[in-house]
Formats: sequence, structure tokens, C-alpha cells
Amino acid sequence: MITVIPKPLALNPFQILRLYTSNCLSPSLIAPVRVKLTQKRRRFRTQASSLVLPLLPFPIDQVLVPSEVKTLHLYEARYLALLEESLFVKKKLFVHFVLDPIILSDTSAEAPFAARYGCLVKIEKVEQLEVGALVLIRGVGRVKVLKFKQVEPYLTGVVTPLQDDVSLEMTETNPKVLELKEALHNLNRLEIKLKVPQEALLQTQTANSLIWAEKALDLECDDAFIPPVAERVSFSALQALSGGTKSEWLKLQKEKVRAMDIKDTLERLNKSMELVGNNISIVAAKLAIQSVL
Repeated sequence: MITVIPKPLALNPFQILRLYTSNCLSPSLIAPVRVKLTQKRRRFRTQASSLVLPLLPFPIDQVLVPSEVKTLHLYEARYLALLEESLFVKKKLFVHFVLDPIILSDTSAEAPFAARYGCLVKIEKVEQLEVGALVLIRGVGRVKVLKFKQVEPYLTGVVTPLQDDVSLEMTETNPKVLELKEALHNLNRLEIKLKVPQEALLQTQTANSLIWAEKALDLECDDAFIPPVAERVSFSALQALSGGTKSEWLKLQKEKVRAMDIKDTLERLNKSMELVGNNISIVAAKLAIQSVL
């Protein structure tokens, strides 16, 4: 799937700036309310390091998670300028985040928005087109937008990394991590048996994500922005199935939002195991139907 930019957003930069500077977007309101309810139990591990990066906003149904790949079609001058800075100044990095409407009790003419679910991304490939460019990006790790630096010609802001607060035992050799990896391999073996359109990728998104999550990353940024392997693997299950339906895609979006809110790697691993188990059942059922057609 190719996401066309700026089609998802109807807001112009001046509207976005007005939303950013409203009282509703004070730092205390950027995080969802449910985060506040669980602060006594676990908290995100926020590092002191920060980066000033270009910011690309999306609607709430287009959350990007670490390890996920996404193709963007950029064609407007401001977004091509963002691409140029990311490639040649910011070491192929920028931030993908969503503008999430905040529901208030009063009836205002314009609904305020919160900047949520920030994900540091790396540009993996750029294909020049007659109009604009196709840009393949990879989610690296969650970030928090601390403040906004500019709105023209495109958004930039100061971001800090967000990582799970986990015990020392939560490494890539943890039994839960190994269990999820095995389940993902099983799902991949089933997915490649499905008959999908010829233009579909030979490698499933599940395999692509897991391969990236397992390898050593060499990014030109502070290591605090790179999540540990266990955390990356916990996100790798949140990928679209080959030949998935619209209802399956909508369910996945909800799972991705939930996963971004979770602050405990073990909890996310368990949720991902449930998701993969369900996906294996879905693909197995499709294979059974395929075999009799």
C-alpha cells in the first residue's frame, strides 16, 4: 500500500500551528489519559538525549510502529523539501506521528488535536517519479514530541526517545521473545503458501519486520533512540497479513495503537502472541478454502 502525502490531512500549516499552540496541547495532555492511570505501575524510560527533526503528521488510523515499513508518495513542494533535509542533513531520519482529536466538553468550532504515537523513521529507499517521489520508510523506535520549532515550509520539532522500562532479564534470549519469534516464523511459512496478486512482495511483511528487528542496527543517532532487540521483536507481529481484508486491517490499526501505549515489553510480547495465534488461524482457514477451489 502506498500512502499519498498530503492527501491524508486537510489541515494547512497555519491550522496545525494554531492547534499545536493551543492550551489543549500542553505537555501534560499529549499522552493519552490511560497512560496516567498506569503510571504508578510502570513508566516509559525517557532518555535525556534529544534530536531536532522534520515531523510528518498523519491521521489516527495510520499509526506507524517500530519495525514496520511504509511507502509514501511525496509530491508537494513542502514535503519534497522535508525529504531533502532528511536525506542530506538529518542522516535519512524524520518523525512519523499522528494528530489525534481531543474530545472536550465544550462545543468549539475547531476540535483540538494532540501529537501522539511518534515514531522515528529511517528512509530506506527513494524512487524519483515524474511527479514527486516514492519513499520507503522504516519505523525505528517510539519518540515523544517535546516542542515544535517551525511550521514553514514543513514541521520540525524536538523529540526524545521512549523505550520500555524492563528488567535485565528481558533480552533477545528471553523465552517469551524466542516463543514469539518461532510463532512469527510459523505464520510466515503459512503466509507464503497463500495465492496473492502477482504484484505482491515475495517476502511477507511479517518476515521483513522480524529480520529487521533481529539484526544489529547502525543508525547515525544516539543509541537511546534504538530500542533493544526484545522490544523491537515485540512490535514485529503488528504487520498486515498477505491478502488481508479491510476488517483485518482495521483490527490491526487498533492493535498498533494499543501496542504503542504499552510500556512493558513482556506485556506487549504476550499481546503479540495472541495476535499471531489469531493470524495463524485466519491464514490456515484461508488455505483450507484455497485448497478446495
